[in-house]
Amino acid sequence: MTNLLTIAECEGIEVFEFELPERIKGLYYNNSIALNKRLETNMERKCVLAEELGHYFTSVGDILNLKIKSNRKQEIRARNWAIQKLVPFDELILAHQQGYVSVYELAEYFDVTEDFMKESILFYQRKYKRFDDYA
Repeated sequence: MTNLLTIAECEGIEVFEFELPERIKGLYYNNSIALNKRLETNMERKCVLAEELGHYFTSVGDILNLKIKSNRKQEIRARNWAIQKLVPFDELILAHQQGYVSVYELAEYFDVTEDFMKESILFYQRKYKRFDDYA
């Protein structure tokens, strides 16, 4: 998480914690990131912060309405940025070669949530069609 906060600081982004509606984990707007105070673990905070930084680096405009296809695409780009930042492919392969094979083990290794780890694996399976060759 420290690395992500350093990135935010270097980019001039302020990070705050607020009570947001339960369904909203985080928001990026105008060089500020709001994290929901209700996030239960540091792992979850880390994953949400990474995605919100992903919005800073990859998104344009107000994308809150996810019924709009271009907004959904920007949401995916931000998530993919977060995945590549927190679970780099070469480190994922190395972890697997070292014996970390279950989603739980990999999530612990990378200090991310299991849901984030599952999404990371799916992302790399889509990106590298022959991902199974690494397993």
